[in-house]
Amino acid sequence: MLDKAVQLFWKQGYEKTSMQDLVDFMGIHRRSIYDTFGDKHALYMKALKRYESTQNKKLRLLVERQEPVKELIRRFLESSIEKDGEPQGCFIVNSGVELGVLDPEVASLVEDSYSNTEKMLYHLVQTGQQRGELRASLEPEAISHYLMNAWLGLRTMVKTATEQRKLTSVIHTILNTLD
Repeated sequence: MLDKAVQLFWKQGYEKTSMQDLVDFMGIHRRSIYDTFGDKHALYMKALKRYESTQNKKLRLLVERQEPVKELIRRFLESSIEKDGEPQGCFIVNSGVELGVLDPEVASLVEDSYSNTEKMLYHLVQTGQQRGELRASLEPEAISHYLMNAWLGLRTMVKTATEQRKLTSVIHTILNTLD
């Protein structure tokens, strides 16, 4: 049931999703939504946390693979442009853009999510340097900031880019900065 709320909020955003939309899409009574999740904002926050948890799990599984670091970074970036029948873009990024300056609770969750992702990127860069896969002259903190910014850009760009080749070219350029 919560996964349906994730899908609807991700697709439409917070403001464009009414309680009636949630009732219709989730297939439950309005009273059940209130009894189970609380108000619309509480349901939104639970949906956002569910999405964030799922994304973190995917990232952890990716990072744990025993592959060259540059390949892991490639897969990480490519995960932004794979559709898999999901709404376009990223629910976390969309939420930050829509509500980040208006809602401190959303802003905090988004910032924590970004921080966790950046730490993972920092770790990947350091690992790549220790293995001799990435240049030792790269500054891990600066590169993790850069990769995070590039990833967020891709997660935003995918909402409007109609050419897959363009997105793939951006990823190729990002990866070339690591050579």
